[in-house]
Amino acid sequence: MGCYLRYGRHGVKQIVRFRDASYEGAVVNPILYASQGLRYNRKLQVILTADIDKLGKAGDTVKVAPGYFRNHLMPKLLAVPNIDKFAYMISEQRKIYQPIEKEEEQKDVEVVKESKEDMMKEYEKAALRLDKAKLVLRRLIDVQKAKSRATKDDPLELRIPVSKEALVAEVARQLCVNIAPENLHLPLPLSTVGEYEVPLRLPRSIPLPEGKVNWSLKVKVRSK
Repeated sequence: MGCYLRYGRHGVKQIVRFRDASYEGAVVNPILYASQGLRYNRKLQVILTADIDKLGKAGDTVKVAPGYFRNHLMPKLLAVPNIDKFAYMISEQRKIYQPIEKEEEQKDVEVVKESKEDMMKEYEKAALRLDKAKLVLRRLIDVQKAKSRATKDDPLELRIPVSKEALVAEVARQLCVNIAPENLHLPLPLSTVGEYEVPLRLPRSIPLPEGKVNWSLKVKVRSK
């Protein structure tokens, strides 16, 4: 679009330089009437120098009202008169710039496919991050059950147990790793304050660090 705008500026300069007898000996082009402020009911044929919604693309020849061309398109360098000189210059510029624009568009939409090795490396990084990190949750406790504890060493019960779905959400929020509930081996929700080590069910293709038997997620539940 930029290439047409560069040309459009020169086109507008040429329009305003026209005089009554400077173009083929007589004022016959409707654009000249429009530029002089006279009424002219027929629509003008112009060449767009930029893409305009509901009107056309750059390089298209369209018909517009003289007032629309004079007050909107011409001041903003969005169109030029449909005469041989301008049509030829725009067609030549399109030959020069259009291949470059297409090549740039193809580069923009080029999709880089990840290899299996790259994907496995990403999975391994995510697994190591889960295994080394500690997820800290703050939850409300059940006050009535806390008061009726047999001893102070008994764990505090949570008002709402922590489910698999809650752990998955916290892993995404705190560790920026997306896992599914099926990746956690948690038969029952976490119902008391304390520290846990939740086994992770990850693909066997992800290599375990030396000395480890399985993957796990460390979770610490604290009271608010």
